[in-house]
Amino acid sequence: MNISFDKTSNVSAVITINIEKADYEAKVTKKLKDITKVAQMPGFRKGHVPAGLVKRMHGAQVKYEEVNRTLNDSLFNYIKENKLAVLGSPLPNEQQETQDIENQENFEFKFDVALAPEFSIEYSASDKLPYYDIQVKEEDITAEVNRLCQQAGHPESVDAYEDKDILRGTLAELGEDGLPLEGGVQVETASLMPTYFKNEDQKAIFNGAKKNDVITFNPATAYDNNETELASLFRIAKEETKNHTGNFSFQVNEISRFVPAELNQELFDKYYGEGVVKSEEELRAKIKENISKAYEGDSDFKFMLDVRKHAMEKVGELEFPEELLKRVINSNKKDEKQADITDEEFKNTLESLKWNLITEKLTAKYEIKYDDKEIKAEALNAARYEFMRYGLNNIPDEYLQNYASEMLKKQDRVEGLINSLLQKKLCAALKNVVTMEHKQISVEDFTELVKE
Repeated sequence: MNISFDKTSNVSAVITINIEKADYEAKVTKKLKDITKVAQMPGFRKGHVPAGLVKRMHGAQVKYEEVNRTLNDSLFNYIKENKLAVLGSPLPNEQQETQDIENQENFEFKFDVALAPEFSIEYSASDKLPYYDIQVKEEDITAEVNRLCQQAGHPESVDAYEDKDILRGTLAELGEDGLPLEGGVQVETASLMPTYFKNEDQKAIFNGAKKNDVITFNPATAYDNNETELASLFRIAKEETKNHTGNFSFQVNEISRFVPAELNQELFDKYYGEGVVKSEEELRAKIKENISKAYEGDSDFKFMLDVRKHAMEKVGELEFPEELLKRVINSNKKDEKQADITDEEFKNTLESLKWNLITEKLTAKYEIKYDDKEIKAEALNAARYEFMRYGLNNIPDEYLQNYASEMLKKQDRVEGLINSLLQKKLCAALKNVVTMEHKQISVEDFTELVKE
């Protein structure tokens, strides 16, 4: 076997692989012998089909498979051994001559390969980059305290109605005489929240209502003839609500008020674990710490956006084998009917490719690596963050571990975790090298800044 490498430009080359009979013959012979041992054919016992007949039936296919396997192994081993920075997969050369696998003994295959451009990038203390320290406001801490209290709150039965209370009782449609309408709508266990009435006069009717009071009101007016809300209240089809626009009686059986949880040890333990937080002051400090950590992640994200912009300018224009790359991209289309890549899409692809090459360069320079233990830890952090988004801060470790394990079973999630881990490590490395110009900023201004 002979393999040659010929550069056609600074960023493209042709790899030529010459395969001779001796490179694949022994493998073909062995494979045909293995087939002969198990071959079945009418008129012959299993394993006793003549070798010549087996060769005529399977020889061409076996030869094709072994030549193809030899070709692929040789190509990718050559790329690996010679540490070629190849972009995408090698493509058959456009001038590749057709090879007659069945009748030829020796073969020549040519592949076009796109090569990564050569460049260097260095960072030092002379490189100055902004770093935005997002300020935690006291009102943000207070809002989170209130949210926790609301989340841990509970409904409580009361004697008199106040705004936002829930009324439960018996609903009955009335006739023009003010008496229950025979055959009219009746709901034994109806629920009302007058707070959400559209009509203020109807809402006021319930002010100060007490248990066992019977109140007359007009649901159609109260809900501004909203069919969905009326159908839900009456428990009938929406199209039927237009037939029930008169007054109704409502006997109050129960008044329920949602009461926020108190700031006590029970609440502290619920969200942060037993004994971790012991006072409102410690609670606010813990909340501030958590918000700050979340903000730090946002600050790091913005920092890496600025690093990307700075690095792209620092490296300058890079040469790419554009036509060859377009062939590579278009060859990877999953659907033959899918349109070829547009000029705008290709421009964005080159920008992403340039940043990926820069990232690889910096990752290698700072010797950034990861192991399975770190990926599992990243999965655990991701799981914890997902639960925190829903206000669940004190999830048992066992449950988090199970959730993270499910993440690690999905290849796309694993790739995302690895990328996230590498970005964090690169961010930490660069923060220790460059000069960060710290800038205090409010969360509102930061949000606007990121949008730019």
